[in-house]
Amino acid sequence: QVQLVESGGGLVQPGGSLRLSCTASGFSLDYYAIGWFRQAPGKEREGVSCMSTIDGSTYYADSVKGRFTISRDNAKNTVYLQMNSLKPEDTALYYCAAGATGWSTWDPAEYDYWGQGTQVTVSS
Repeated sequence: QVQLVESGGGLVQPGGSLRLSCTASGFSLDYYAIGWFRQAPGKEREGVSCMSTIDGSTYYADSVKGRFTISRDNAKNTVYLQMNSLKPEDTALYYCAAGATGWSTWDPAEYDYWGQGTQVTVSS
């Protein structure tokens, strides 16, 4: 069964850190581009970070640049999103997605598989 499962979300104080994980089963992430997206209540889904599997290029939304880092461990079939210096405006449901084209993109339609999401809440 093809599946992506996120974990690592939770409640954290402003300025804190979390590391989100996204583990694939039923397929190998080696050949897939990875995207992290988030959706806050009442807002549209937005791209946070993405990584190409073809050239390893990474991209970040301006709002998270310098604070978030995307990475992958092909041996564990897992991708990560390290989130530092978290702000209340980072509060959202975070999703990982895998795209068979291999090229990173901000277009959700280019991703073939999606996880169920993990909640991140930044609050004091």
